[in-house]
Amino acid sequence: MMDTVLFWKSAAMIAAVVFTSSAGEVLTAAAMKSIGDLDEIRAHSGMKGAIRAVVTCPFFVFGIFFMAVAFFALLFALNQKNLGLSLVGPAAASLTLVTNTIAAKLFLKEKVDRRRWTAAVLVIMGVYFLAH
Repeated sequence: MMDTVLFWKSAAMIAAVVFTSSAGEVLTAAAMKSIGDLDEIRAHSGMKGAIRAVVTCPFFVFGIFFMAVAFFALLFALNQKNLGLSLVGPAAASLTLVTNTIAAKLFLKEKVDRRRWTAAVLVIMGVYFLAH
């Protein structure tokens, strides 16, 4: 019973890191796409105008928020006695690559080639072997 509880607690903490990190990265990428070319903005409105364009974009603000949550979730997961850097670090980093690939296709409408899908599948297999 305790091993099952420990497994689900660990999985939940890793999932929190992965999903908040991916949400932050997708929102930040969406912000940069919606803002446009920062060099053009800087040429037209100066550095202050470029900074203003970034920090006033809601996607950017929410992206930074989710990245901060992901950072603190990672710190919390690393602080758990049953988890550690050898599990949390690789699992969070690799599964974030997978969720970013899926999110890039679904939300950002990016073209994801076969090589990236293959990499995502190999990462999933690696995480499986790491966990077992």
